[in-house]
Amino acid sequence: MKKLIYCLSMLVTVAGFSANAQDDKSIMGAGATFPNPLYSKMFSEYNKKTSVKVNYQSIGSGGGIQQLTAKTVDFGASDAVLNGKQDSALSAPVVHIPITAGAVVIVYNLPEVKEAIKLTPDVLADIFLGKITKWNDSRIMAINKGLKLPGTSIMISHRSDGSGTTNIFSTYLSKVSAEWNSKVGKGSSINWPVGLGGKGNEGVAGTVKQTPGAIGYVELAYAKQNNMAFATLQNKSGKFIVPSVESTSASAKIDIPEDGKVSLTNTDAKDGYPIAGFTWILVYKEQNYGGRSAGKAKEMMKLIEWMVHDGQQYCEPLTYSPLPKAAVKVAEKIIKSVTYGGKSALK
Repeated sequence: MKKLIYCLSMLVTVAGFSANAQDDKSIMGAGATFPNPLYSKMFSEYNKKTSVKVNYQSIGSGGGIQQLTAKTVDFGASDAVLNGKQDSALSAPVVHIPITAGAVVIVYNLPEVKEAIKLTPDVLADIFLGKITKWNDSRIMAINKGLKLPGTSIMISHRSDGSGTTNIFSTYLSKVSAEWNSKVGKGSSINWPVGLGGKGNEGVAGTVKQTPGAIGYVELAYAKQNNMAFATLQNKSGKFIVPSVESTSASAKIDIPEDGKVSLTNTDAKDGYPIAGFTWILVYKEQNYGGRSAGKAKEMMKLIEWMVHDGQQYCEPLTYSPLPKAAVKVAEKIIKSVTYGGKSALK
């Protein structure tokens, strides 16, 4: 039944895209749930300013990449860069344009614990490996001296869909735990050792909220919007860092490569939060395909240009980190490199 529903939704998407293919003021996108609250705000404000309507489907990074590959949307959105298999499935080169940085936080449901729980990288990895199964485990207690923790069983909640949030989290665990790296590894979709899957940041947050003793990972904005408790994590420098806009921004103050593809996890920054990452808009570098008009390509690139400049004002109020100056410069160059018929799509 789930497959039937998904197929029907894809047919609706394809039909909708075809109908609007030449409507320059209607743009379709799909992908990451991670930045969805921010994108909803950005697209609403941009519509007020320009009358351009953006229909964004928050279906997960994997779904967005699939729809971009199938050319049923104008842009995809992902919290992970394309891997080799995804790249090879594309009919033409795709560029990655960074839009914002966000934190993946460890949320939990222990209503009787009033202070934020501290976790170290090794303990966090062993919880998600299923090796630590009780909240009053001696290793958790040793990090949280003076904090009374219950003997409640730990229930893992993780993503069931292809997810950039999962990619950020699993990339981090692969960096800090040799056992995780060898047994599970990293990626947008992985074989979880234990736990219950949920669709989207919303699904994981919902499961954790409804299950005493549950632990999961979601974007910081989702945790704050749902008034969820989240852990303070020890970073590479040994400091326990509270996830915030400021500590996420600190993690992003690194050298940004010209293609915009970079991981922020386990940052070297002394005050940086360790599970953070950019989220990207993905578009075909050459926009003259599938009967698209030059006007449509221009409207989409004007939208993305606005997102990395004026649209950044909406990041911090929604608990996302604005792009650092170095990332903005990289994004500008990538935007200008997008073409229609070999010429800049913006002109």
